[in-house]
Amino acid sequence: MTVFQPRHRRVLAVPLGMALATALAFLPDMSASAADTDGTTSPSAAAADGTSLSYVVNVRPGHGTSERVQKAVERAGGSVVIAYDEIGVIVVHSSNADFARTIRTVPGVDSAGATRNAPLPAQSTTDVGTPQVLSSAQVAQADARATDGQDPLEPLQWDLPAIKADKAHEKTLGSPKVTVAVIDTGVDDTHPDIAPNFSAAQSTNCVSGKPDTTYGAWRPSSTESPHGTHVAGEIAGAKNGIGITGVAPGVKVAGIKVATSQGYFYTEAVVCGFVWAAEHHIDVTNNSYYTDPWYFNCTDDPDQKALVDAITRASRFAERKGTVNVAAAGNESYDLASDSITDPVSPNDGTPGDRVIDPHKCFDIPPQLPGVVTVAATGAKGLKSSFSNYGLGVIDIAAPGGDSTAYQAPQPPATSGLILGPLPGGRWGYMAGTSMATPHVVGVAALIKSTHPHASPALVKALLYAEATATPCTDPYDINGDGKVDAVCEGSRNRNGFYGWGIADALAAVSR
Repeated sequence: MTVFQPRHRRVLAVPLGMALATALAFLPDMSASAADTDGTTSPSAAAADGTSLSYVVNVRPGHGTSERVQKAVERAGGSVVIAYDEIGVIVVHSSNADFARTIRTVPGVDSAGATRNAPLPAQSTTDVGTPQVLSSAQVAQADARATDGQDPLEPLQWDLPAIKADKAHEKTLGSPKVTVAVIDTGVDDTHPDIAPNFSAAQSTNCVSGKPDTTYGAWRPSSTESPHGTHVAGEIAGAKNGIGITGVAPGVKVAGIKVATSQGYFYTEAVVCGFVWAAEHHIDVTNNSYYTDPWYFNCTDDPDQKALVDAITRASRFAERKGTVNVAAAGNESYDLASDSITDPVSPNDGTPGDRVIDPHKCFDIPPQLPGVVTVAATGAKGLKSSFSNYGLGVIDIAAPGGDSTAYQAPQPPATSGLILGPLPGGRWGYMAGTSMATPHVVGVAALIKSTHPHASPALVKALLYAEATATPCTDPYDINGDGKVDAVCEGSRNRNGFYGWGIADALAAVSR
């Protein structure tokens, strides 16, 4: 089974030899930076030549501590970009190679670390694949198969009946009083499947770590990833006689852009995204990414610990304000409950080197953060997708994310084992990954919130799990049929490492 290691690890890209559509993936330019003796890049080495790096400094929440530390930041050669006093996270730029080490000695500082290895701005990436775009003939062919009440491309969406979303839509499309936010690469709100449900007032650009509320700043440029647009449509694509149908086509969707133009999701941007969601009445966030540059952030490393601390504070703040946070589990077929994992790609904005980590101490953020709903992917046959990460006690729930048609072919009239969604510029195309599974769960959570408008995040999550379709372990799991076990599932029918509490159920969400 092919193992693919893209930078943007929430979208699966597949070998050309496979009979399925390609998905979007980005690989970093690995040309930069000095390296430590373990083969990884040193943030202080990157700053040693006077170039500027970005940092997070974590202090006790409240203006008093923050104000004192901000003065120390300036003395240490840093400049404050923004201070999120409510969670005690300060975003700083500094070209001082010893900035993090110095600021960690300041009274009141809990942790501090560089959020990247490459100098500002980040290094460029290489686009090695694009989604398979539907032709006008394919659109017309699907439209001819659509029945009354279906959007034109809905016959190709095997994923909707897989979670009973088509049946749920007979009861409700979801409430326009519920808003989901796509924390991602940007959302094209001019797309006809997204425009009817888009909330500009709840959208922003957080790439710098500070919200940019310029109108349209949340959109991707023509050279940037279509990932966020696809995700937004999967969640809330309008049922309007055009294109596809989302899982919750009656709810509002906002775009919170956190990825740089080169495709990196840095800590300061992710913190900004969660805080924005918390302060703008977002009910559910979709997080189909991992936070760069470390796939796993180890808490015994002072820089990486600071990143975990900052995003944990931000995500918990959002949940306290009423937001349910949902995140993708990843696409490497890793057992996240195992004793060790070899991470060959970190840091992905510097010089990566193989490192063996303990996933109980080194965390993929945000999916492994407390309180976050962690989503695994399934294919058209309802089995764990060949690429999906898994792990007992880590995976909370599963949903359609697509798989090779050779492994899990859908029932006609659907033709592709991937997930169909909108692309910028008024197009539609197929993509796959736990990136695509997560918006299905977000859509179901939005339907739960629509049905139970006063439900707390804890109750929404409890209902999400209780209403999921219990799915037993696939044993043995030989997805490519070569006679070798590809992954081992642990747990019971009601909770296991492949499917968590089960596969998301949209009909139950609006019926109970």
